[in-house]
Amino acid sequence: MTEFVVTPPAINGIPVRGGQGQFPVRRVYCVGRNYAAHAREMGSDPDREPPFFFCKPADAVRYIPDGETGQFVYPTETKDCHYEIELVVAIGTGGRDIAVESAAKHIYGYAIGLDMTRRDLQNAAKKGGRPWETGKAFDGSAPIGPIIPVKDVVHPDKGAITLSVNGREHQRGDLSDLIWSVPETIAYLSKLFELQPGDLIYTGTPEGVGPISVGDLMVGKIDGVGELHVKVI
Repeated sequence: MTEFVVTPPAINGIPVRGGQGQFPVRRVYCVGRNYAAHAREMGSDPDREPPFFFCKPADAVRYIPDGETGQFVYPTETKDCHYEIELVVAIGTGGRDIAVESAAKHIYGYAIGLDMTRRDLQNAAKKGGRPWETGKAFDGSAPIGPIIPVKDVVHPDKGAITLSVNGREHQRGDLSDLIWSVPETIAYLSKLFELQPGDLIYTGTPEGVGPISVGDLMVGKIDGVGELHVKVI
């Protein structure tokens, strides 16, 4: 057996609600500007142009248990870190060129997550025509709740998605407002990458994104999926 010259990293696992084991994270795909109102606030045309994607590393995902308040460490090299509440899809069966009609069969479950963003670094990257990794893919940038298997939840294609900071609501949308639905997103993404079990897809955020400060308490909610409580430290 070949030995590694350094210790290989551990697999990042997200517990499945109900004590049913852990979901191993392979890749994290994120859909950009997938709600029309958010696209407008970011200065883009919300028409149904093809979706675009960016990635976060698997170890950027940080699990927060149900009923607990997790911690988000305010990242370095930014003065404008933003919250973005999102529905997360967990892929259980891989595939390439997946048809929209069969996309749901590839879903293991769903979760609620945050796509935390160093907005000043992202905007500088956009202006310079550079990649977004410094703005999007930093350590701890993807807080997430437990995975809910599809057998325990109806495929959420509608329902409120909200985020409050210190008790004041800042984001509110409905899953039915997604420009590209979950099945459409899976189908399109599978043309670009061969999806594999363990992949996560952050499906986009509604309007109202904004900055956080140390000491803030973020509370995200998605009807039928759950809540996420995160303290900024």
